[in-house]
Amino acid sequence: MRTTRHPVTVIGAGLGGLTLARVLHVHGIDAVVLEGEADRHVRTQGGMLDIHDDAGQAALRAADLHERFRALVLPGGEATRIVDPHGTVRMEEVDEGDGTRPEVDRGQLRDLLLDSLPEGAVRWGSKVTGARALGGGRHEVTLADGTVRTTGLLVGADGAWSRIRPLVSPATPAYTGISFVESDLLDADTRHPDSAALVGGGSFFSLGDGKGFLAHRESDGSLHVYTALKTGPEWLDAIDFTATDTAKKAVLAHFDGWDDRLRALVADADGPLVPRHIHALPVGHRWDRTPGVTLLGDAAHLMSPFAGEGANLAMLDGAELGRALAAHPGDTEAALAAYEQALFPRSEASAAESAANLELMFGDRALERLLGLFASHQA
Repeated sequence: MRTTRHPVTVIGAGLGGLTLARVLHVHGIDAVVLEGEADRHVRTQGGMLDIHDDAGQAALRAADLHERFRALVLPGGEATRIVDPHGTVRMEEVDEGDGTRPEVDRGQLRDLLLDSLPEGAVRWGSKVTGARALGGGRHEVTLADGTVRTTGLLVGADGAWSRIRPLVSPATPAYTGISFVESDLLDADTRHPDSAALVGGGSFFSLGDGKGFLAHRESDGSLHVYTALKTGPEWLDAIDFTATDTAKKAVLAHFDGWDDRLRALVADADGPLVPRHIHALPVGHRWDRTPGVTLLGDAAHLMSPFAGEGANLAMLDGAELGRALAAHPGDTEAALAAYEQALFPRSEASAAESAANLELMFGDRALERLLGLFASHQA
């Protein structure tokens, strides 16, 4: 068994963990990021993200990366369109180019953060199997290869099913009642022109009767589609997603009577469909100050995606934790207390908004209520 010691150990090389490592680096503080995946190219990183001026962009400013981030923005990506189940456009917002919520590719944003860190800061292939307190604020982390690492500060940035969360909280994510099926239409303008024209240049919503289609245009010209259904968790488990044509029929059976252009977002999808159960931690999740360990991002406040805050909050968490540690040199506990004092109310407000939007989008009169929400924002 090999034992390695690090003053700051971050578990998870997602956006939040990488932002923390970058802000610490800016302030001259070394950190190591342990990531279970073999390298940055193991899997795609998901679709587009709207990066909010007061959250994700604030974090990028703290990381001294905001100018480089601006080069990744998808022109026109802030446009929004809402369509009813008959295919009629009910609301459309154009991208005014003001930059308050620009759209960027998640993978490109992650690469920006990775490339900003010193060589060796991210330890790929470091799958965490367990963690325990050693006393005095120190912790021991065990990896799948038998390596043991000890650290003076352990940060769980390892997502929904965090291995670090049990050190501070017994909470576990619960199914929200919403299931997604993800699909892609590649080279949409050329290969799927009708779908491209329907979705437009940014984000797209079509809702009705506890279900709907959510989509956005990607930076590579493809369309990424989330087919959403309010249902029990067993629905996805009963579908054979290895048989794509069969899976498409099973999904579209819930959209009889919807416009053919909407159904085509699934029927014409390229490649396999990907099932997703949507989980969330309790709104207001928090924990008692526990020496030498804290959480950020989904590990701290997993919520449904219906407030658009998950990635933004993870990055802001990372930046704020990094700044707190820099502001309290030699006093980790004071830094963690200050960080968590701001973290808890901030994440509770976003989680409450996300839960309310879930109910709005998949409850009674969902389309009309969504239109009213956008109208209030415009006003």
